[in-house]
Amino acid sequence: MKTVDFKHFQLKPGDRLLDLGCGEGRHVIAAYVEGEITSVGVDLCLKDLQTAKERAADFVDGDDSHRAFGLANANALQLPFADNSFDKIICSEVLEHIPDYQAVLVEIERILKPGGLFCASVPRAWPEKICWALSDAYHEVEGGHLRIFKASELRKQIQGLGFRFYRRHWAHALHSPYWWLKCAFWGQDNNPLVKSYHKLLVWDLLDRPLLTRTIERGLNPVMGKSVVMYFQKGQAA
Repeated sequence: MKTVDFKHFQLKPGDRLLDLGCGEGRHVIAAYVEGEITSVGVDLCLKDLQTAKERAADFVDGDDSHRAFGLANANALQLPFADNSFDKIICSEVLEHIPDYQAVLVEIERILKPGGLFCASVPRAWPEKICWALSDAYHEVEGGHLRIFKASELRKQIQGLGFRFYRRHWAHALHSPYWWLKCAFWGQDNNPLVKSYHKLLVWDLLDRPLLTRTIERGLNPVMGKSVVMYFQKGQAA
């Protein structure tokens, strides 16, 4: 399930891309498949990195001289990379989990090359507020969401670090009702409504039927669960 749209985040041969907070690998693997690049994922959770490694095994070809793939355990506040190391950086559904997210943005600016592209996605405010209202456990669980972002304010903060904003869209509208149901029946994964809706999402993910793809595209601007913003770092003087 990709949140980043590579039509707006075009990968060039030879690019070095970092997926910061890569989790179980959806974007770092997708980027590797998408372009002739070096795709690197970092995360603080070793269990998620192990899952990402296992999933990547079906896609990564060690004999492909045009691509490279790597995973590492790292803290987003102190990334083990030199200044201006990457051409592209993705930080998808991560900033809402980190207390000092502003420091993460500073690190991103540090390691991204001048002229490089940065994609940030966070939960959209109004669907997220419904989740918080329906369940305290949703956001109080360990590793849960610490804040609800107002996208316009996050955009200004990123621009304040010298980035040019160039694109925004929304994603995963079909997932908003699912999370409202999850929150309404928190801890009851066997609830018939939760189970039925989950089956719908799995069908949509695996089969990509025209019906659900068309519905989600139409609903994304209205109730997309994630807001996705694209930036370019300013050129060096």
